[in-house]
Amino acid sequence: MSEKTLNVLFLCTHNSARSILAEAILNHIGRGRFKGFSAGSSPLANQQPNPLGLKVLHNAGISVEGLHSKSWDEFGTSNVPKMDLVITVCDNAAGEVCPYWPGQPATAHWGYADPSAGDADDAHKLEAFRQTMMAMKRRLELLVNVPAAKLEKTRLQSTARDLSKENS
Repeated sequence: MSEKTLNVLFLCTHNSARSILAEAILNHIGRGRFKGFSAGSSPLANQQPNPLGLKVLHNAGISVEGLHSKSWDEFGTSNVPKMDLVITVCDNAAGEVCPYWPGQPATAHWGYADPSAGDADDAHKLEAFRQTMMAMKRRLELLVNVPAAKLEKTRLQSTARDLSKENS
């Protein structure tokens, strides 16, 4: 497994903020060892990525090309890449019953507060998105720097879960 690209699916409820951030960051820093994907357990009709999240990514020099909200149902079929790791990034999605994932990937929960929640003005929400992006980036940098031996299927789940305990 250490020589192939590891596919990581980030899940949230609507797939508009945290999971989109994580997908983009991992694809930016993954160095070909990791490929990020994202989905939501219940995206709203015509759901789009949060424009403030896209702005924060763009400002950090991270590509937003191709990012779009989608249901996790898309990843439970046989015609999509097999996931090696599925990470929930919001508490709502962590408590939901996930669909069957082909290949039985490792799973972990990395909780982050919703940067789009609340009644704050856009300037404060933009800062919340920036803080969330930076916290995710720190944790994802740890993941991409994990030695290959710790990414073998039998150790991937405990490695990912241990990273949830790292300071975010």
